[in-house]
This record gives sequence, C-alpha cells and structure tokens, in this order.
Amino acid sequence: MSSQMVIHGKPLDQKFAQVFGAKPEFLARAPGRVNLIGEHTDYNDGWVMPIAIDYDICILLRKRADQVIKLYSENYQDQDQFNLSDIRHAENEKSWSNYVRGVTDVLQKSGFKLTGMDALISGNIPQGAGLSSSAAMEMATITAFKTLAGLDIDPAKSALLCQRAENEFVGMRCGIMDQFISSLGNENHALLIDCRSLDYQLVPLPQGVSMVVVNSMVPHKLVNSAYNERREQCEAGAKALGVKALRDVSVEMFSAREKELPELTARRCRHVVTEDQRVLDSVEALKKGDLQKFGLLMNASHQSMRDWFEITVPEIDILVEIQQQQAGCFGARMTGGGFGGCTVALVRDEAVQSHVDVVNSLYPAKTGITPEVYILHAKNGANIQAL
Repeated sequence: MSSQMVIHGKPLDQKFAQVFGAKPEFLARAPGRVNLIGEHTDYNDGWVMPIAIDYDICILLRKRADQVIKLYSENYQDQDQFNLSDIRHAENEKSWSNYVRGVTDVLQKSGFKLTGMDALISGNIPQGAGLSSSAAMEMATITAFKTLAGLDIDPAKSALLCQRAENEFVGMRCGIMDQFISSLGNENHALLIDCRSLDYQLVPLPQGVSMVVVNSMVPHKLVNSAYNERREQCEAGAKALGVKALRDVSVEMFSAREKELPELTARRCRHVVTEDQRVLDSVEALKKGDLQKFGLLMNASHQSMRDWFEITVPEIDILVEIQQQQAGCFGARMTGGGFGGCTVALVRDEAVQSHVDVVNSLYPAKTGITPEVYILHAKNGANIQAL
C-alpha cells in the first residue's frame, strides 16, 4: 500500500497508523445524494428519482480481535469507542458516532454476528446542505461490517437496515430514498424508486450535462410541525378520496374529485398527485434523451412546491428563478424537504462555469447571502476495496 493514500485531500492512511498503531486493511465508501425530482412523494407511497453524487463518506478500517469498535472522525478531530455488548446512544459532542452505533445495534438485533474494528471516518459531503451525509455514513458502516464479518446482505436489504438504524436509534423518521440511492446508485444513471414496493430501475442520464446544486445557505427550517402538518394533510386527502395513499390517485381522478376536499387539503394533494406523474414522465423523457422535456418537468415541480405545497422560501425562489433564466440550463427546482436548503439545475457542461458565475453574482446581490455551489455527477453506490 502506498504511504500516501490521499482521501479528501489528506494522507489518511498515515493518520490511521498514527491513531491506531497499524495499517488499515480496507477502504469503505458511500456517496451522498441529490433528488432530481419527486419531493414529498415518498411517505405518500409514490416515486422518487435521486442520483448518488461524487461527494462521499470514506472509512479506513481494520478488524480487531476483540468486541471493541474504536472510531476516529477526521472531520471532528475526535475519537469515540464502544463495545458490541453494550451499545448506547452517544450524547452531545460524540453524537456523530450515533450513525455507526445505530447500524451496529440494528445488525446485531437482526441476528448478525459482528466483530470489533478500528475505523477512521472522513467525509466531504457538505453538512446541513441536504445532501444526506447521514445515510452515507450508515451505508459506509454497513459496507465495512459486511466485509469484516462476512455478512451476506444484498444492497436493498442493506438500505432497509440503515433506514431502521436512523429511524429507531438516531431518531430521525426518514423515508427509504437516501439509504437506497447511497447503496444502489450507478454511474451516469438516476434511480427510480417505487417507495411502496421498493422496486427500482436505473434511468440513464445523457452525457454532456451536469447537476449544478446550489446551497441557498438558508438553514433547513424543516421543523417537525410543518413536516407533520403536510403529512397529515396528505393522509386526510387520501382518506377522503378513499385510497390507501395519494400514489393511488391519478391526475384525472384528482381533477374529477378535488372539489370534495377542503381547499387547503386539495392544494397539498394536487402537488403530490402531479409530482408522482412528473417523476414517471421524467423517466420517459430521460430514456428518450429529451432534456428539454425533463427540464420543463423540473420547473413545474418547483412551481408545485411553491404554490401548492408551500414549502419553499423567498431565497430559494429567487435562486431557482436565476438558474432557470440562464442559457444552457434545462430546468431548476428546489430539492429536499423544503423551508431552506438547496436547488438543483440540469446544465450543459459548456454553460456550467457561466451559470456558476451568474449565481455567485446575482444571488448575493438580491439576498445579501453568499451561496455554495457544487457541480455534481451521478456516481456508483457504496463499495469497499482491500488495501
């Protein structure tokens, strides 16, 4: 092994030897994600279409002979450890380790026999940008254990176990999308996920385009009350329409029956019903290489989130408008849960630099906020290599 294994710009194998007194045996990695289209459809049993991105969590690791999990976080410059026989919730400044603890706990409760390990964790996924560093940490952890302990777990089952860790141990009631795409992502492809059946299919992305993701720097104000309120409104609409979930309502059926619903409930349901259709239409557009159509669907998705689901904020709307108006941009929309966070735009490669320059100029002029811009491409899901 080279003595200069540079990960995220640092020789982390040397750091591993310094912290643990030995060389790492494996490198596990798992990517973050950005959702191209399909927002707030997941808990309505609908469809989503994310990509795995070229920002990731990497874990350098080696097997231990005992039952101890020793961790070092390069990002936090901090160490933590726990025993496989006594996994508890870490508090305060050690809370970064709860994703590892949670996956470990769920694996053992599912009957898998684990082994101790030394692990150095490093990530370059921007935190708080809604690019799912937590799911990447979980997927990198389960990928490490699968190799160290010889566990036979397929990628879809891995995602479900990691989701369970985040739901039950970390305490975040997330859907399945983030873990699924981090596990099953594929280079140059998006992933269509059916959130009811968990069926999935790869959707080819055309060459010559990039995803320009812009962090509005408005922190997610996705307070539980607003999220739960939207969820309750969707459930009330489904009940009133006599279906299990809004995914069972076609656009035609909704148009015929929306007057049966209270006006606010109808607006919420209109977003979900039309967003599901936009996801399915997007798949067909991408399969045909029709970027114009896909871009229009992205634009329509944003308008729906803004006007009907009411989860955007003024800064996000300004940012999307700036991006949509630029040459070489097929479409742009907010991505993620809403009330802040990021936008995503599909941009021709030759127009990316001018696109970034305009965003960096106009957005601060209009809002007084300096954004962060990431140029992203679809990458492979979680993997591990021997060193």
